Amino acid sequence: MFIGEYHHTIDEKGRVFIPVKFREELKNHFIVTRGIENCLFVYSLENWAKITDKLNSLPFTKKDARNFNRFFLSGATEVELDKQGRINLPAPLIQYANCLKNCVIIGTGDRLEIWSEESWNSYFDSTKDNMSDIAENLFNESVNV
Repeated sequence: MFIGEYHHTIDEKGRVFIPVKFREELKNHFIVTRGIENCLFVYSLENWAKITDKLNSLPFTKKDARNFNRFFLSGATEVELDKQGRINLPAPLIQYANCLKNCVIIGTGDRLEIWSEESWNSYFDSTKDNMSDIAENLFNESVNV
């Protein structure tokens, strides 16, 4: 399970360190794609297979399914860790997430998310005060969080 928050920089060649804690589960090859809210989603190959199975089961006759598949899958790329534990992010993904220098890598259970530091701080600041309401809406009384 991916958890935690890590701050890194993206160098001029588009390389970013993947925290050591995550490398064992990701192995050497994994998938990076456009995420929702202008961040990048990072999946192990095993979890990526589960996601694509779900996406393939969506009816292609539904416009939302086609649109989401185009958005999500066209941005996907397989990356490989180098000897220093870095990956090279493609320019279109860097631009999509606006990750020009400082980034935040967070664990969200089955995936990592890579955010520009500015976007992450803005997102976090705008949602932290609503967590009580969000938790109340998501969990019933039998779940202790």
